[in-house]
Amino acid sequence: MSDIITEFRNENTKDIDILPTIEIVKKMNDEDKLVALAVEDESEHIAEAIDLIAKQFLKGGKLYYFGAGTSGRLGILDASECPPTFSVPSDMVNGIIAGGDSAMRKSVEGAEDDFDLGKSDAKVLTENDIAVVISASGNPKYLLGVLAQAEEVNCKTIAVTCNPKGRIAEEAGLVICVEVGPEVIAGSSRLKAGTAQKMVLNMLTTGSMIKIGKTYENFMIDLQAVNEKLKDRAIRIVAQIANVQHSEALAALLKCNWEIKTAIVSIIMKMDIETSREELRKHGGVLRKLINKSRLAV
Repeated sequence: MSDIITEFRNENTKDIDILPTIEIVKKMNDEDKLVALAVEDESEHIAEAIDLIAKQFLKGGKLYYFGAGTSGRLGILDASECPPTFSVPSDMVNGIIAGGDSAMRKSVEGAEDDFDLGKSDAKVLTENDIAVVISASGNPKYLLGVLAQAEEVNCKTIAVTCNPKGRIAEEAGLVICVEVGPEVIAGSSRLKAGTAQKMVLNMLTTGSMIKIGKTYENFMIDLQAVNEKLKDRAIRIVAQIANVQHSEALAALLKCNWEIKTAIVSIIMKMDIETSREELRKHGGVLRKLINKSRLAV
């Protein structure tokens, strides 16, 4: 019998193929309820990973997700959402999937078993970067190749897995192991394991972006206001933080090409747009530093 937890049969769902549809839904929901608790058990390791990623960002480093199949797709999904959410460069957070971009839509058989492919894909890494390898089973040779290449260039590594006995858990510098137990359908790690991985990746990027000043309180102050919904959100954010009417917030945003932080600084500190931008640059783009400075000066 396999010693990979994600391959075990789930005793609670052996009869799932003969249940009424509503009972199938309830069984799946009951299993999903276990995921958040399993993620909670890894809180300290997740926090350690966030601090490590933020530290590398502040050095000018980049975050790279590597994975095969579902895990690779989840990494690409998380990476692709960082530029519009936090206005970071498109190459600051990257997702790389075994088999290349075509594997996003169609399975590329054998790619996860290719050590040399992993090593080759990881040639992008430098000592300032951080590599996160993602796998439910923790055993793809592709990821072992990634970790070997990362070690050669002294790049920090994090493993996100659901199997404490997986090989990547032995090789990575920091391990986040979310033990969600056997899947509803044996071996279908796109289910609980996939949900757990998505939750962890959400925390890694959101937490690290918070640590480098990409939010103020719980406002998304670095979003790109590229459509009507986001422009409306930008107006509300500026109005609430600067404590002004929506009309004044809109006027400020129009002057600075919808740069939320610039608009806020210009209103609160009564500065023109260029001076506001310069003040933000001096303070590393961290809005809280400027607002605190303004309040202390009152």
